Parts: sequence; C-alpha cells; structure tokens
Amino acid sequence: MAGRVSRRRRGGIEFRLGRRELGHLHGDHLADLPFPVRVREELVRTGRARVHHLLPESGWVSYPIRGDADVDGALDLFRLAYERATTARTGGSSGGA
Repeated sequence: MAGRVSRRRRGGIEFRLGRRELGHLHGDHLADLPFPVRVREELVRTGRARVHHLLPESGWVSYPIRGDADVDGALDLFRLAYERATTARTGGSSGGA
C-alpha cells in the first residue's frame, strides 16, 4: 500500500502509510507524530521532541518548527515514524527511538 498525503478536517496536512498515520503538520509551525509511549519517553528525554501539546499522556509528540534550523529535526521524526511503520508492515522488530 502506498503512502498518502491529505488535508485534515481541522486543518493541516496528514501523512499516512496505508491506514497508519505517520504524523501531521499544523501549518508550517508544528509537527505532531504518534509513537508508542516508551519511544515518546525516549524522544522527550533526549530533547528530540516535546510531549504532545494536547495529549500529554499518550505516545504522541509535538515538534515546534520555528525556522529553517528546525526542519531537519522534524524530518528525522517523520523518518523514524516511517521506518517503524515499514518495519511493522514487514513483521520485523520495531526497534527503539
């Protein structure tokens, strides 16, 4: 199944691989991505992401994009989400953060 980019009902752009959401962008200033809680804890602990702005108890993370210097960090998180999704689809180990 191919990846897909679509508009979200409440605004923003959503990225999916099959039925699985990899994450979404709120305009050009914030990325939100879902991970298992243990991965979210590691991403937050190492400063790679922040606890989700609305769902702090979930595995979701938020990543503010304040300028060009933040784009690489957002892309790294989307890459991690994609790698985890493709590994899960092939039945391999999901790995860590």
